[in-house]
Amino acid sequence: METLPDPADPIHDYDPEPDAEALAGAASDVALCLSGGGYRAMLFHVGSLWRLNEAGMLRTLARVSSVSGGSITAGVLALAWDDLGWAGGVATQFETRVADPVRVLASRTLDAGAVLTGVLLPGSVGDKVAAAYARYLFGDATLQDLPDDSAGDAPRFVINATNLQSGKLWRFSRPYMGDWRVGIVREPSVPLARAVAASSAFPPVLSPVVLDLDSSDFDASTGDGLTGRAYREEVVLSDGGVYDNLGLETAWKRHGTVLVSDGGGAFEPDPDPPSDWARHSVRVLGVIDSQVRNLRKRQTIGAFASGRKRGAYWGIRTDIARYGLGDALPCPAPETVRLAETPTRLKRLSDVRQERLINWGYAVCDAALRAHVDPSLPAGAFPYPDAKVG
Repeated sequence: METLPDPADPIHDYDPEPDAEALAGAASDVALCLSGGGYRAMLFHVGSLWRLNEAGMLRTLARVSSVSGGSITAGVLALAWDDLGWAGGVATQFETRVADPVRVLASRTLDAGAVLTGVLLPGSVGDKVAAAYARYLFGDATLQDLPDDSAGDAPRFVINATNLQSGKLWRFSRPYMGDWRVGIVREPSVPLARAVAASSAFPPVLSPVVLDLDSSDFDASTGDGLTGRAYREEVVLSDGGVYDNLGLETAWKRHGTVLVSDGGGAFEPDPDPPSDWARHSVRVLGVIDSQVRNLRKRQTIGAFASGRKRGAYWGIRTDIARYGLGDALPCPAPETVRLAETPTRLKRLSDVRQERLINWGYAVCDAALRAHVDPSLPAGAFPYPDAKVG
């Protein structure tokens, strides 16, 4: 069942989807990857989606692959997909059905309350976050309420988490969920809020999220070596960014063009790193994580620059001047750096900061698309012109 990786491809792993499906659209279709990064990334990606929609590209996506904070935005987009008021390939209800609900969530602090109640009351921290997502965004929707991509008029939405038992990427989608070692569950009925909570279970405070399943739920023909009850009846998941913070894995080898929106954070220098074993261990793990993320980012951009892969990358820490456009939206680097320094939290953000993060995602996506994907696109305009980026 799994697809063998190409040794020359820097982004690869075995794949639980059939080979025919994995290769079906590789020549021409487009995938969008949404990174992690808490509310910061969630809002930055709203801006990217806003620009893609205005460019008529949102409707044409074949896949949206997301992790962590990006999965919150992807989940809102997916659930609203059929009600976006499509006209001429553009969603006329994007602001009301996608941007506004995301901003309602960004006006609430979820992580602190979830940690507190998870410690003091029955249920885990992950359970509390999933309940909050259900209350404010997803209701009782399940993975079966995601758009059906089989007719080609909607993208496949893939929400990614990390399986801490197998060490592999656990994929949530409408057709299936699972990983290639443990196996897959067809047509899963897991609540969408729980899938997004697993994808955004930032360690250590919001992780893990546990799925209680039955081994009989799994397709008996799938899995490789980890198909016993210990792996299939209680699946322990963490943030998708632990495995792949850009959400590339499920899109890279399957789609001809890959667009990457990166709202991830940066590892900050510390002149006096802690020496006690607990905090020192966290610091060491942070260095390892930072280097792995940076390596994947460099490999991705290198593949685009060399022509080995079609697509574009834009990041919350990108200097917009690097795209070389004389008519790029005004985004002074000191202002965008301040936006990029928004903490990776599920903590309330002011209306102005929300608007600036959305504007920045819009502006840098606009520059990347016009520089590397479609130079004929006209320049865009900030969704919230009064806020600018600072």
